[in-house]
Amino acid sequence: MMAVEGYGTGVGETMRVMVLIKATAESEAGIMPSTELLEAMGRYNEELVEAGVMLGGEGIKPSEHGKRVMLDGDTNAVTDGPFPETNQLVAGFWVWQVADMDEAVEWVKKCPQPMPGMAEIEIRPLFETEDFAPGMTPEQMEQEEALRERVAAANSED
Repeated sequence: MMAVEGYGTGVGETMRVMVLIKATAESEAGIMPSTELLEAMGRYNEELVEAGVMLGGEGIKPSEHGKRVMLDGDTNAVTDGPFPETNQLVAGFWVWQVADMDEAVEWVKKCPQPMPGMAEIEIRPLFETEDFAPGMTPEQMEQEEALRERVAAANSED
């Protein structure tokens, strides 16, 4: 795996992070990115892939196309979008594999401006199976690892 200059991921542990591009009034209005931004994002994504950082990522349609499901025991409630709190919504995401949060921050700093005006990008570490180990039985650990392997195999066939 190549890394952002100054951050080595070739030695030692790596971590997975989810990188969340927060929605804006424009993205929630369905305003699509310009051709120039799509080209810049394409080049950026290529760089992430070539560096072995990007595991996946997608843009997300505005919340008017979504639903929220509230689960409370036996009671479930479904709410149709749009959802009013734009600053709490997500317009896109990546899943990256990096050495540490510092490397993730350096990659985000290289990102083309994803939205007009102020853009907010949040980076959150993902749990790994080992993080749940204290509460899991060995059988549950094996089951989780087997499921992850099946998902990875299915995704590699695409």
